[in-house]
Amino acid sequence: MTRVDYLLVGYGIAGATLAAELRARGYQVLVLDTFQPDSASRVAAGLMNPVAGKRFALAWRADELLPAAAVFYQAQEQRLGQRFFFELPILKLFSSVGEQNTIIARSADQPWQDFVEDPGAELPARPGVRQALGGLRIRRGGYVRVEELLSALAAEGEREGWLRHETFDWSQLVAQPDGSLTYAGRVQAQHVVCCEGAAAVHNPYFQWLPITPNQGEVLDVECAGLPELEVLNKGAYVVPLGEHRFRVGATYRWPPFAEGITAEARQELSQRLHDMTDQSFRVTGQRAGVRPAVRDRKPLLGTHPALPNVHIFNGLGSKGVMMAPRLAQVLADWLEKGIEPWPEVNIRRYFTLYSPGPASAGLATPAPRS
Repeated sequence: MTRVDYLLVGYGIAGATLAAELRARGYQVLVLDTFQPDSASRVAAGLMNPVAGKRFALAWRADELLPAAAVFYQAQEQRLGQRFFFELPILKLFSSVGEQNTIIARSADQPWQDFVEDPGAELPARPGVRQALGGLRIRRGGYVRVEELLSALAAEGEREGWLRHETFDWSQLVAQPDGSLTYAGRVQAQHVVCCEGAAAVHNPYFQWLPITPNQGEVLDVECAGLPELEVLNKGAYVVPLGEHRFRVGATYRWPPFAEGITAEARQELSQRLHDMTDQSFRVTGQRAGVRPAVRDRKPLLGTHPALPNVHIFNGLGSKGVMMAPRLAQVLADWLEKGIEPWPEVNIRRYFTLYSPGPASAGLATPAPRS
C-alpha cells in the first residue's frame, strides 16, 4: 500500500504547480495522470499577458500573479537545468481607428499601471510587421514552454516514484473509518485533489460545477521575416519559439465542436497571421486541445461541500500558465493552514448549484469483513 498525504488526479499545469507546491512544503504526494499529448496545457503556447481581451483590460490580479509565476518558472529552470520561461514584450497592434482612439483615450487614466509603455509614443518600424495603425507595447509579459516543462517534471516524477501514468477511476475511491481515503486498494491518502481539467465534467463529485469545455487550436509556422524578440497580438498571438519558428493561436470553440484539428481553424489563424505580417510563412503543424472554462472566467479552488478531504484545482482556462503558480499557493494555504481561498476563485460561490445525488452524496465505504 502506497501512503501519501495528497493524491492528485491530473498533471496539466494545475496538477504540476500544486504538486510542486505541496512537495516543497514537505508533504508526500502521488500524482495519477492519463498522459495526453494534446492536453490543453501541452498544446498551449504558454502566453503570459497582463493586458488582454477585446476590452484591453488589465488582467485580474496581474500584479500578484505575474511575479509569482516568474519566480516559480525560474526556480524550475535552475533546478532542472533547462530554460522554460521567456520574458518578452508583447506588441498589441490596433485593429481599427476606433480601437486606436478608444485605447489612447483610456490611457489618460493609466488603467494598466506600469504594464504598458507610453501609449502616446509612436511605435518604431518593425520589418515584416503590419502596424499602420500603431499599437501598444506591453511589459512584463512573455511565455512558458509548457510542454517541455511538463515533460521534464513528469520525467522527474516517474524517476522518483511520485507520478504514475494511469487512468483514474473515481469509483475506486473508498472512504476508510479513520477518515483517510484508499484508491483501488493500493493507495492510501489523507486528501484527493481533482486537477483533471476539462475531464472534470465527468467527475462524479464535481460535475455540478459550471465547467464548460472550450476547444482551442494553434498553428506552428516558419517565417524567416518576423521579429523574434516580441510577441505579436492582433486577434491572435504570435509567439516566437526560436530559429524562425512561431506558434499562432488560439481559436475558441464552444460545444459542440469537432474532435481534433479543423480546416476552419487553420484558415482562421492563417488569416490572422497574414493580418500581422507581409512576410510569407509555412504552416508546419496544427494541434487542438480542450480547456476547462468557467462561467465567470475565474478558476475553481476549494473543498467539496460534503466531503472534507476531496478538493478541486481546476478551471484555469486560457490564462492557466500565468495563474497556476500563485493559485497553487492559495490552495496549499487552505489545505495546510485553513486560510480560505480568495472569494473570486473559491468554489463556495457555486455551492447553491450543489445537490447531493447517489454519486456525490458520499464516497464508497469498504465492504464489511466476513
